[in-house]
Order: sequence, then C-alpha cells, then structure tokens
Amino acid sequence: MKTNYLARFLIWRVRHVSNRNFILILSALVGIGAGLIAFILKTSVFFIRNLFVDRLDVDTELFWLIFYPSIGILITAFMRKRIVKDTGSHSVSAILYAISKRNSLMKRHKIFSSMLGGALTASFGGSVGLETPIISSGSALGSVLAKELHLSYKEITLLLACGASGGIAAIFSTPIAAIVFALEVLLIDLSRFSLIPLLVAASSGAFTTKILSDESLLFSFTKTEEFSGSDLFFFIILGILIGFLAIYFTKTYIKIENFFSKIENYYKRVAIGGLILGILIFIFPALYGEGFMTIRAILNQNYEDIIYFSLFKNFRYEFWIVVSFFTVLAFIKVIATSVTISAGGIGGIFAPSLFVGAISGFLFAFIFNNLGFEYQLSVINFTLIGMAAMLGGVLHAPLTGIFLLAEISGGYDLIAPLMLCTTISYITVKAIYKESIFTYQLAQRGELITHNKDKAVLTLMRLKTLIEHDLETINVNSSLRKLVEKVKISKRNIFPVLNEHSMLVGIILLDDIREIMFKPEHYDTVFVRSLMNLPPSYITTEDDMKLIMKKFKDTNAWNLPVIENGKYLGFVSKSKMFEAYRKLLLEISSE
Repeated sequence: MKTNYLARFLIWRVRHVSNRNFILILSALVGIGAGLIAFILKTSVFFIRNLFVDRLDVDTELFWLIFYPSIGILITAFMRKRIVKDTGSHSVSAILYAISKRNSLMKRHKIFSSMLGGALTASFGGSVGLETPIISSGSALGSVLAKELHLSYKEITLLLACGASGGIAAIFSTPIAAIVFALEVLLIDLSRFSLIPLLVAASSGAFTTKILSDESLLFSFTKTEEFSGSDLFFFIILGILIGFLAIYFTKTYIKIENFFSKIENYYKRVAIGGLILGILIFIFPALYGEGFMTIRAILNQNYEDIIYFSLFKNFRYEFWIVVSFFTVLAFIKVIATSVTISAGGIGGIFAPSLFVGAISGFLFAFIFNNLGFEYQLSVINFTLIGMAAMLGGVLHAPLTGIFLLAEISGGYDLIAPLMLCTTISYITVKAIYKESIFTYQLAQRGELITHNKDKAVLTLMRLKTLIEHDLETINVNSSLRKLVEKVKISKRNIFPVLNEHSMLVGIILLDDIREIMFKPEHYDTVFVRSLMNLPPSYITTEDDMKLIMKKFKDTNAWNLPVIENGKYLGFVSKSKMFEAYRKLLLEISSE
C-alpha cells in the first residue's frame, strides 16, 4: 500500500512539479526537520542537566560527578550495541564516508540514534558538543528522504548537506556559517544547483529553533568592543599560539582514539573511559557537557564563577591560580572530549574547540593585562577571536570559524582580526597535519572525496561496476584444440588461464596464437601452459581507483585482470574506465 501511494505521488510530482522546485521544497522540509532535532536535543540536555547537576551542593555533592559520565556513556553504548546494533561512528567523518563510499546513503537509525546518543552523552557529563549529533541526524534525515523519493546521487548528497546546514544554523542561529560548513567541510561543490537549497535549509533550520527555543538555550553574544590597529601584533601571536594548540588537539584526539580502538571488549572500553572522564570532571566540573556556560561566563567576565564550582573555589581571586586553573582546563578539555567519544559516547568537537579557543584568547588578554602595562587588550574580543581561530584550525575550516563567530557576535565588526588570526592558526596546523580530525583516517584509506574534480570522481568510482565477466576462461592443462574451440565462441581477444582452484595463472592473447591456431597438427600436442604469459599487472579488490589508474599508466595496458586472494574475478578495460569516469564527471559537474 505504501509503495502504491509513493509511486502515485512520484508520478504526480513529475507531471506537476519541476525537479528544481521539488528540491527546494525538500530542502525546506529537511531544514525544518534539522531545526526540530536541534530543539529537542538542546532542550532534553538542558532538562537532564538541570535535574542532575545544577542542584548539586558545591561543598558536599560534587563527588556525584565521578559517576554521571559513566552512566551516560554506558546507556549510549548499550543503545548502540543492543538496540540499533551498530557501533559505527556518528561523526562528521562518517558523513564524509557515506558521501564517498556509500553513494551518500546514511543509515536510517541515525536520524534518532545520533540525537538520542548525543543527549545521553552530553547531559550526563560527556565532554562533547551537540553539533555533531545534530549534524548527523539532520544529514541522515536528508539522505533517507532523498533515497525514499528515488533521487539521484547528486540530489541525495545535496539533501544530506541541507540536513547538516540546517542543523548548524539551528544550533547557533548562523545560516551563513552553516552554508560555509557544507561547502568547506562536507566538500559540497558551490554551484547554483547547490547554493539555493542550502540557503533554504539553513534559514529554515535557524527560524525553527528561533521560534521554538528559549533564548537561553541558544548560544549568542552581541557585546563586542572596538579593536585597535595596535593589536595587530597580538593577533598574529595569538594565531600562532592557537595553531599549536590546535595541533595538540588533533594529535591528542588521534592518539586517544587509537588507544581505545585497541581495547577489544566494548564494555571494558566504556568502563575505562567513563572512569577517566568522571575523575577529570570531579576535579574540573567545567569539563561537564558542552562548555557553553563556561564560555558565557568568560565573555561576561565572570570567570571566578567557573572556579567557584570546583575544588579550587577558595583561590578564585588569586592571579596565578586563575591562570593555572584555566591553562590546565584548556589542555584537559581536549583529553576529556577525546575520551568521551573514543569510549563510546556520541558527540562532536565543535563546542570543545570553541571552549579551548575561548580560554586561550581569554588567558592571552588576561595575562597581558595583568603584567602592569598601560596598554590593555580587550578580553572579550580576544576570547571571540580565539574561538574562531581554534575552530578553524581543528576543523581545517577557517571560513567556517570566521563566519560562525562573526554571526554569533552579532555583526562583522571583528571580521578583520577574525580573518587574520584564524588564517594564521589554519596555516600553522596545515604545516603539520595535512588532514583534519574528520578526514585523517579517510585520507589514510583513500576514501576521502575532495573539491578536486579528478580525485572526487576517482573516489566515487566503484571497481565492482567496472569488472567485465564475458571473457572465456580456459584451464591451464587444456590442449590447443580446446583453446581454439573457446576462440570460436568468444567475442574477446583475451583468454584468462586458470588452474583447478580457479586461480589466475596467466593469460593468452589472440595475437599470440594467431599462427599456430590454423595448424591442426598441433591441436593435441601443444598445451595452454606453454602458450600463456603473465599479465603485465594485476588489480586486486583492495586497490583504490587511483592505484588502478596508475597500474594502467605504468603498464600501458588496455585490459588488466582482477583477482581476489589469487582467484580470478574478471577483467577491467581502460575504455570502460574512461567511459565511467566521464559519466561521473558530467554528473557531479552539471548544474
């Protein structure tokens, strides 16, 4: 019944609604859906945190913070392992993998599992952001909707990006930064085909949460101060320092992720991670959850309140205690975030990056202002600029960092220092790490799609769709007579030679036997094993398309055999590869 209704709807749509208008309608729906997801997630986290944490007595009940993170990660891990039965990543890298390797198709359960897992992880203390779960759920919504409506790969990818843009815009009420994120991080090509739907989705997501949410749930800050040209030197120094902090963030995250990946027992991983996280949060309660309350306190110059809700509350007015506390807090936040995600929690690095950047900018200005110089730096401005620089460095997305903070701060008064500091941070990180946290492992496996059209097409091409199976195979012990019989029925001029285990041992080209095949006296005395040659190279099922292209170039061959564990699967021809390449190139480049 469902199929019949869907088929009738699709027929009606083709007759009455143009494809472009249909995509615009869907992008609005996906944006609204992402906005609802953001609203539900932010509201639930606020409610649970208020229920379990905000009512704790600072003097007698802080010890509960040791146990809360384990509870959240454990419930999340149980949901992933037993309910949705998928322990795969819910990060931006999983979205990039879906784009490059799964035809932009995301699993249906991620619409709710990313949202629910993010809420459980963050509300019980997981030191992560809610942006990634919202992006993951929004992207899954766009992908699943497009698949159900039988749209093309390009349209599925676009609606997936619309879900991500709607989610980002909904969280921060920053539609421009949301579009930039889709273009810069998800690597969606900028064209008229993609730009308008992204605009519609981002504005829809932003309006949805703006209408539904209380202002206290949305992170925004409109108080900025004039910056002086005399601050130029300090902006440059801050950009370099934050660049090195972003390198520390990336390196620490990758190392901790590798450490936990070696722990085979899933629940042991959860227990170890929960215990480490609980201890860290007990010592530094500011690590609890996203960290936006800490950022707000810093921007409002109420940093003493952060220290008050900790074991160090009696020292909150001493200069070096403040500096030491926030310095350690910035470094420990990276560890806490990495442990939360690696142990089985669901969350992102957006908010932690902003957290570390805010503390870095604050400390830079705070320390300088207390050195006794007459010239003073704006703590608010340096805090905001530090956030953009850290986000741009960690995500390898300087434009996202610049526009996000420009919109969050309510205008573009700081655009020049934002651009300068974020660019310097990005260049510093890029000199050490060519890939971001999101793309590092994908790039290592050759699974990352890029803005480079050639590399993008090669990433999207699938070997299994190129394998030709219409070649006549022959056993290595067969006679020339048997081979001639194969030649009579074959439409190809290559004959794979196999042993009794179906393993490829050689090939015979028609040109190699052209003379002898017309001499019947040799039919029963000459055997295939004496006529075959080794192919110039082999293609294996593990080879990526870039390597396959290289093998064709190095051997100058037009056809190469495909094997899996030595067994023959078929042949790939250069002409078929070029045909598939051209078709994909046209598909992703057309308006």
